[in-house]
Formats: sequence, C-alpha cells, structure tokens
Amino acid sequence: MNKLIFTEWEGQILTALWTDGTITRLSLEEQESPSLLNRIYVGKVKNVVKNINAAFVEIQDGIIGYYSLTENREHFYTSHGLSSQIPKPGDEIVVQVAKDAVKTKAPVLTGKLSFPGKYLVLTMGKSGIGFSSKITDREWKSEIREMLETTIPDGCGLIVRTNAYPVSQETLSTELSLLYEKKQELLEKACCRISGSRLDEAPSSYLTAIRDLDSSSLGEIITDIPAIFQEAEDYLKAFQPEYTGKLRLYEDKLLPLSKLYSLETVMETALRKQVWLKSGGYLVIEPTEALTVIDVNTGKYSGKKNAKETIRSINLEAAEEIGRQLILRNLSGIILIDFIDMEDQENRNELLEKMRSICQKDPIKTTVVDMTALNLMEITRKKLKKPLHEMKKALLFH
Repeated sequence: MNKLIFTEWEGQILTALWTDGTITRLSLEEQESPSLLNRIYVGKVKNVVKNINAAFVEIQDGIIGYYSLTENREHFYTSHGLSSQIPKPGDEIVVQVAKDAVKTKAPVLTGKLSFPGKYLVLTMGKSGIGFSSKITDREWKSEIREMLETTIPDGCGLIVRTNAYPVSQETLSTELSLLYEKKQELLEKACCRISGSRLDEAPSSYLTAIRDLDSSSLGEIITDIPAIFQEAEDYLKAFQPEYTGKLRLYEDKLLPLSKLYSLETVMETALRKQVWLKSGGYLVIEPTEALTVIDVNTGKYSGKKNAKETIRSINLEAAEEIGRQLILRNLSGIILIDFIDMEDQENRNELLEKMRSICQKDPIKTTVVDMTALNLMEITRKKLKKPLHEMKKALLFH
C-alpha cells in the first residue's frame, strides 16, 4: 500500500510517495510562490510575433507566458465571451498555464481550458472522448463512452482518467456535472474581472497528489504540518469523504517525519549525478539545457558470466533503475541513454522492449522513440512541472 507524505524540507513543501518501503516519487513546492500549473487567468496580450505565430500574454505583474496562435487558432475566450478573431495587443483573454516556466523558458499558456477531476477531465476546444492508455478493458470503455456521449455538454470534450476504472457510471456522471458547473461559473466570473485576475481556485500540488493517486492503493496520508493537515481534511471531506480516515497528523517530536522515512537521505541521493546499481554498475545522470543524458557504466560489476551476458545483465538492471529515476526526479523532455554497447541485435531488441514496458507504467506520458544511429536510446517524457534538480536550484536563489 502507498503512503503519501507531506513535510517541510529547507523551507519548501516536500511531497513524497512511499511504496512498499521505498520512496518512489518526490516533489518540491515553494510555500510563498507555488507552481502556476493549471491556473486560469484573465491575461493581457502584450505582443504578437507573426513570424513564430505566437502571442505573449501577461498573466500577473511581470509574469508573461507564451501563447501559440497555431494551437489556439479556433475559438478562444476573452473577458467578454467567445471570440474567433486573432488576439491583438491589449486584448484580454482567458488562458490556462499548460506548462510551468522551465529554465529560461516562459510558462506555456493555452486557451483550451481543462477542468480536471479525480475520474474525468472536462476540456474546452477539444471535442470527443478519450481514455487513459492504461485502461485496456474494451467492453467497459465502450459502455462508458456510450453513456458519456449522451451527457457530454456541447462544445466540450472529455478525458477518462486511469482512476475512473472501474467506478460506476453514476459516479462519473455526477463528477461530469460538477466539472461542467465549475466551468460555467468560471466563464461567468471572467466577464467581470480585470487582466491579471486569477479565475480558478486550483488546489495546491499536495492536494492534486491526493486527487491523482490511485485510491485503491492508498493506505495513508501523513503530514506533520498542521495547516496542510487542515487543508487536506477540508478537501477530503468535500471531494473524497471516504478517505478522511486515512489522513493523519504526525506529532512525534522525538522522531521527525523526515527522519522516520529517511527523506533527507533520499533527497540527497536523488540530487546526485551518480546512481549505483546493485550489481556494482552505475548511472551518471546529467541534465542539460536542452535534454538529459544518462550514461550506463559497468563500474564494480564482478559477475562470473561471459562479457556479452555481463553487459546484457547490467543494461537490463539499468533500464529498471532509469525508469525509477525518471519518476523520482521528474525528468522530462528529451532523454538520451547511453547503454553499454551490445553487439547482439536480439539483446538490443530485448532492451528496447524492456524499456518500453517500464515506461508504460509511468503515470506521466513517456515514449521510447528508438535507438539512434549512435546506439543511444531516445526517450521523451511529457514536460509539466519543473524537475527536482531545478526546484532545488530555485530554492538556492531565494
């Protein structure tokens, strides 16, 4: 069973997922300036750059985001309602933060608003019904699609999340009604707000961690921060009352929560470049401006197998650890892996399929592209929040 842990680490809120005795996911959020991801604003268009077909929109004082006119070329919402005109400088438009600012890149904005629930995501500007790729029950999907097609509001789309399987049709229908009501209230609010106004009351990252976790595997939610305990309790009572009994305020002063789960050690290890494998091999993880490079090395491996089998074993073990590190460190974008060279094509294919199988289990969309001509494995992982090492850097500059 999983445990979701919220505590403080060097002035930031640390969220950790504990699974079967191991920390498998880490996230940091600044207490004073948390992530902007998924927030919805009335923004003001500051500039339109035609040669890149984009606009730059100010959503808060000094915070300007990138808004693609290509991706948002259909209808979008202004503070006065629906419009089909290309936005121009001075226009006030309703936008949502689709990606946080990453390194030197501005936050990415979209006019295709989405309203996530525990089981469904209601979308505007994207019609149709999509299902999480992790839901494979075709009969269930067919039944749910038929039900949703009769209830989905005009001009909206739906994404059925992994958590939805196999909840009842009544539960999904109820959540759809709540999400639609939220969408209507927000657009009505937009008509009487000035630019720079935040329209939604999106939950903090630690509350979305509760919402997005598979409830069937959730054993306990623990925090030693009274304010977070109260916020989590209020959230659960309102949206997931059946799980309020799993929330606990940790109050043991002799053994802090961070010590009980060795979180300081876990954080230190997760920020190191080198990761040792049980076999004695090791990884070197090097994030750069454009991509992340991971190098696999034999290290202290002292197996008695022949060289070909030794390399195969280390590469397969490294693939498992790389899958864990992608989630733990929230590495994203382009990832190149330099596995130890293998001459046998059958072994290379086995490694490729092994990595694909591992990446399918990732809660964030992760795709194994292929092996390059230089025998580097190329992976892409959807970029949403900042990776752990950047969150740590942000702390150092405050």
